[in-house]
Amino acid sequence: MPAGNDRIVFLSTRAATRRDRSLALAVVGISALLFALAVPFAGTPLTPIPAFVASYQSALAINDIITAILLLSQFAILRSWAMLLLASGYLFTAAAAIVHGLTFPGLFTPTGLLGAGLQTTAWLYMIWHAGFPLFVIGYALTKAENGSIKTPWPVGRSIAASALAVGVVIAIVTWVVTVQHERLPILLSQGRYTLTLYGVVTSVWLLSMAALVTLWFRRPHLVIDIWLMVVMCAWLFDIALASILNVARFDLGFYAGRLYGLAAASFVLGVLLFDNVALQAAMARLLRTERRRAEFERDRHAGREQLFSAVVESSKDAIIAKALDGTVTAWNTAAERLFGYPAPEAIGKHIAILVQPGQSCEVDGILARVGRGEAIQDFETVRLRKDGQEIEVSLSISPIRAASGKIIGASEIARDITESKRIQRALSREIEERQQIFENSQDLILVSDTAGIVVQISPSVATILGYRPEEMIGHNAIEFINPQDLELARKGMREARSGRQIHSFETRYNHKSGRPVTLNWLGTWSEAARRYYFIGRDLTEIHAAEAQFRQAQKMDAIGQLTGGVAHDFNNILTVITGTIGVLAEAVADRPELASIAKLIDEAAERGAQLTKQLLAFARKQPLRPCEIDVNALLLESAKLLRPTLGEHIEIVPKLAGDSWPALVDPNQLSAAILNLALNARDAMPQGGKLVLETANVALDDAYVSMNDEVAAGDYVMTAVSDTGCGIPAALLDKVFDPFFTTKEVGKGTGLGLSMVFGFVKQSDGHIKIYSEEGHGTTVKIYLPRSTGSGQPASDAAPAKEIQGGHETILIVEDDALVRKHVVTQVASLGYKTLEAANAAEALAIIDNGTPIDLLFTDVIMPGILNGRQLVDEALKHRPGLKTLFTSGYTENAVIHHGRLDPGVLLLAKPYRKPELARMIRLALGS
Repeated sequence: MPAGNDRIVFLSTRAATRRDRSLALAVVGISALLFALAVPFAGTPLTPIPAFVASYQSALAINDIITAILLLSQFAILRSWAMLLLASGYLFTAAAAIVHGLTFPGLFTPTGLLGAGLQTTAWLYMIWHAGFPLFVIGYALTKAENGSIKTPWPVGRSIAASALAVGVVIAIVTWVVTVQHERLPILLSQGRYTLTLYGVVTSVWLLSMAALVTLWFRRPHLVIDIWLMVVMCAWLFDIALASILNVARFDLGFYAGRLYGLAAASFVLGVLLFDNVALQAAMARLLRTERRRAEFERDRHAGREQLFSAVVESSKDAIIAKALDGTVTAWNTAAERLFGYPAPEAIGKHIAILVQPGQSCEVDGILARVGRGEAIQDFETVRLRKDGQEIEVSLSISPIRAASGKIIGASEIARDITESKRIQRALSREIEERQQIFENSQDLILVSDTAGIVVQISPSVATILGYRPEEMIGHNAIEFINPQDLELARKGMREARSGRQIHSFETRYNHKSGRPVTLNWLGTWSEAARRYYFIGRDLTEIHAAEAQFRQAQKMDAIGQLTGGVAHDFNNILTVITGTIGVLAEAVADRPELASIAKLIDEAAERGAQLTKQLLAFARKQPLRPCEIDVNALLLESAKLLRPTLGEHIEIVPKLAGDSWPALVDPNQLSAAILNLALNARDAMPQGGKLVLETANVALDDAYVSMNDEVAAGDYVMTAVSDTGCGIPAALLDKVFDPFFTTKEVGKGTGLGLSMVFGFVKQSDGHIKIYSEEGHGTTVKIYLPRSTGSGQPASDAAPAKEIQGGHETILIVEDDALVRKHVVTQVASLGYKTLEAANAAEALAIIDNGTPIDLLFTDVIMPGILNGRQLVDEALKHRPGLKTLFTSGYTENAVIHHGRLDPGVLLLAKPYRKPELARMIRLALGS
């Protein structure tokens, strides 16, 4: 039976039909009706029949064992955890039934075997009836729509482990309820049920109900699921009659409940037996079908063999069969025409008659490859005709196998490609000539057919549009033209075809990166070649420069106008809001005038709100700075961000325990954090981590000299880092520009980062952005430290003692300005300095034998090796070399991105001279 049919054959994989549900519902209905009829008489005492218990337990154990075996046989094919759990559940109930029968008082001994006590069978019944629902719940939770989770272990080992586990559990339970039965709570007292029993049995009943509910909600339902729900219904009736509604052993409920239990054990067994019979019938039908198919295939192969012989003889390609020693065994008519040898003359001779004397090694190599089972396709070579003429052929050679699979020869199809190769060489020369012309052009040369399909395009397209020529050839030019310029392009093509040259014809094309590129075209049409020929010049940079100049002028004018209008409007509103109160009091006794005064007051309030929005746009909004705990604000923001960002983004706070208070407007800072978090979310569409970090930072004069927009002093650094796509280096200088955005139209105004920038500057702070494309972005906000007086902290902190040295330090930094600054600072500490702009230069210095005590390197650098890889290489050359890293990323972000292993020495940028001196001494080991 094919493996793909198991979902149709087995009830454990076959979807339940309406008929299955109806039949199961009918069984449950009848059972419920019988249950309702038995409920009023459940406590009616009947004659004790110990033999009934023995018969019931034996039948139940046999039913469950057979059911388990049938389920395990399906598991052996399906190998699903769900099926193994369900089979284990039936093994468990069979074993429990056997132990229950052995220990039942009055069957084999007055008190039962195995040292049973008065409570043994009662507790066994409860554990037995609680255990099976657990297995059913496990089955329901592990089954899946695609056939359940597969077990990775061999079938035999899995079944043995299951049986062993069930045996161990039953052994432990038996030991507890027999040897330790005196320690168990009393469930039966003088043959009557205790309150403890009712509590335990209620829990067992609820557990069975939970199994039934779990099966109901784990859809889609399979056939076995439907009958397991029937089993659990009967199980519930069994527990209710035998342990809840009855009052003692051997009453009506006692007997009826066990009959329900036996019925529950029989439902799945009956369905499995029916399923097994159906499987046997399906196998018989399949066998008959396979026999008929074999007879049909035999007849079909005979017909195909005759057809194949006719095809070989009528083929235009030469078809040759040969033994593995090269002897020709078959030779069709096309081979006679191609090589000039008649079939009787060629058959029996070696294939070497077709090759030049120097090609014998080629033939031997081909035969050896075919003998190993290799097929050779489109092998181009030269062969000889009988008259000595050389012809170029394309060979396809495959092994010929006997019925046993052994390779006994080779079939060869030879096609004459002499003429096509000549044409191909001529075409190659023509293409090479055109390519040379194209490669010398700085403009874009494009050739298209009548439908606009690109036929040829110059390599300059890679510079102008970002595409390789082969990416555009074969595509319609419309695919690359801005949709708004399509009509202009069509008009230009119509004019070219009418015989007129086109001048100053401009269209916008879409660069591979998505940006528009404006091209000025000169084109013509060749009727003989049926081709359009265009030469395009890139005007994008010229237009961009013009647009940038106009944009700068416009933004400056808007900013000045908005700020000025808002300022003057505020002055007017000040007068209005200051006098409206006086006016309102004066007309308080005149309702008609009082209502007018109120309207004026409301209009003035709306005007005030408008001015706040205008000032925020112009970055002149009034701030209310106060002393705040940045850590507390970030933690509160994190709570608000979780529902906003979604569950696919993990928010990780990394807050300094001794963070200074900052002097800042808390509302504006919260808005800035939210703005940066939303940008980070947009950069991580597939999810990632958002790290919120704080640290105390002191910016010294050396740092200020390189960033003249910030004052020296103590700052509270707040960093927002993400693991998103990062920002291209070419765009980093533009991210704070108003209205600049890389998002799609309608998904960003471009004002978010510029307003954050304006707020930080208004707060006498500092902002820096570090990003690497493909790794993520870190935005650092430096806020003035609060001294507790309502003013920002200055750099009047007591100077720390700076310790220098006389060791030699190799400084590796790709930024020339930063490198010059670091070299100066390190030299001022008394150290000897060596410098390198990248890893290659650093390794050259290390290899030349110059004494070096410390390698001080940036983490992120251009080139083949980054900072971490440079250190790895350096330690191979000098194992004892001390190292110190520096980076514009925060330490946690760098570790998260995998740049450094935890525990390495890292000096985060920016840093003051004392921090530099301290970290150098720490790295040198003193």
